Amino acid sequence: MLDLVREIIGSQPILTAFLAIGLGYLVGQISIGGFSLGVGAVLFVGLAIGAFAPKAQIIGPIGLTGLIMFLYGIGILYGRQFFEGMFGVGQKYNLLALVGCIASLIVALGLGHIFGIKIGHTLGIYAGSMTSTATLQAALDVMKNKDPSIGYSIAYPFGVIGPILCIYFMTQIVKPKFPAKAQRFHMGEISIGESHAGKRLDELTTALGGVRVTMVRKGGHNFVPAADTVLTAGDAILVVAEENEAIARAAATLGKLEPGRLASDRADLDYIRVFVGKAGVVGIPLADLPMPTGYPTHLLHVRRYDADLVPAPDLMLEFGDRIGILMPPDRKEEIRRYFGDTVKAAAEFSYVSLGLGMVMGVLLGLIPIPIPGVGVVTLGIGGGPLIVALILGKLRRTGPMLWTMPLPANIVLRNFGLAMFLATVGVNAGQPFVRTVAESGFTMLFIGVAVLLTTVFIVLLVGHYVLKIPYDDLVGVASGATGNPAILVYSTKMAPTERPDIGYAMIFPSMTIVKVIATQIVGLLMVGSSAG
Repeated sequence: MLDLVREIIGSQPILTAFLAIGLGYLVGQISIGGFSLGVGAVLFVGLAIGAFAPKAQIIGPIGLTGLIMFLYGIGILYGRQFFEGMFGVGQKYNLLALVGCIASLIVALGLGHIFGIKIGHTLGIYAGSMTSTATLQAALDVMKNKDPSIGYSIAYPFGVIGPILCIYFMTQIVKPKFPAKAQRFHMGEISIGESHAGKRLDELTTALGGVRVTMVRKGGHNFVPAADTVLTAGDAILVVAEENEAIARAAATLGKLEPGRLASDRADLDYIRVFVGKAGVVGIPLADLPMPTGYPTHLLHVRRYDADLVPAPDLMLEFGDRIGILMPPDRKEEIRRYFGDTVKAAAEFSYVSLGLGMVMGVLLGLIPIPIPGVGVVTLGIGGGPLIVALILGKLRRTGPMLWTMPLPANIVLRNFGLAMFLATVGVNAGQPFVRTVAESGFTMLFIGVAVLLTTVFIVLLVGHYVLKIPYDDLVGVASGATGNPAILVYSTKMAPTERPDIGYAMIFPSMTIVKVIATQIVGLLMVGSSAG
């Protein structure tokens, strides 16, 4: 019976890949003390399958396609934050992460040489300690054998749990304080006082930074105001802001808070919530977004996944956003048609832009980059698509071409892609993995621990005690330098603000590119010296 199972697994690569993915996700859900491997468990299940069925091999471009999907999704999602991180404090954060990543590579090479570990295994240990699939692929390309996969598999578990433990203990030592998570959308109704009667709306609101007027009540009627609307004593205005204090300050300046006068009367203007489901309204700053003509409309509120946003002029709508609009009561169906109003849009994106973006990424990865004294390196199948995706994620839209995708679709794309890549790597390395672990597994594990701790200690200790980086920024930088999204999730629990996500977005792409190129350089130098 076991022989029959081995034969089936060994002769059906597609079946094997999905078996590794399905069982891997099942194992990845097992939590011990709050720690679970998540999608990383697919790698270990793949190794077990490869060891059980020696003939099992997932051939063809399946794994590489998955890797491109993962990196492209990361780049599209974090493009804007990445380029913002090239300026200001982001430069300091990237420099700190760079020192940590290069130092850990030096540690890996030094310990590998001392203990007589093959260079392919050493590069794999480095990639696994950094939980970097793109770095693993670069090592596989330059070594042209499965050795990096083995080192990666041994080092990967501590590459996930190590940073989590370090961040936990660092948090216990530092005991940082964070403000309560604030709602980012507040609304209030203000009655205009005598001292501001006769003034234009733009005169009144210019001095009230952070507050936007969305509706005016005058003479018993509600209407969408213009900049030259003249207000009189007793008029009421509906204002929105990111901070409740801003509304309180505006009320103290203009008159007084008097709720109920505008919202309760929907005879002239009604309020409707619709889903954004048309490409024509996505990726355009609200200041440039053409609204339906022939009747007054005003976009009052944006709900994006779990966050409420004030519709600022530079905000761009995304598929799946739920927006609140003021409009005449008899125009609801027109508004629904104009924006699409379908929740299905949260899972839709342009396959044209996806295909073109990936083609450009693969082509960029093929461009040779000569390095004197080393040889020729490339950005490879990992670096090229990541860089192109970062650029397109920053642009968001060029003419009719929409490059971004809804977050739910992005998550599915990159998680499925990563699972396919890890399943392929695991299954194909199963047999040599068993042999290598028996020979030098504990030594390689020790090297992996040392490599990981080098990066984390440099980032956390230097960042906190020398550079005085705010703690919520610091754990984001540490998460980006080490790479695994599970580390970021834990960081946001230790520092419950939005800053860890931003720090991760600024660091992860640049450090991935650094690791890919550094791994190729080391591999070329070592392989060349061995051949000589």
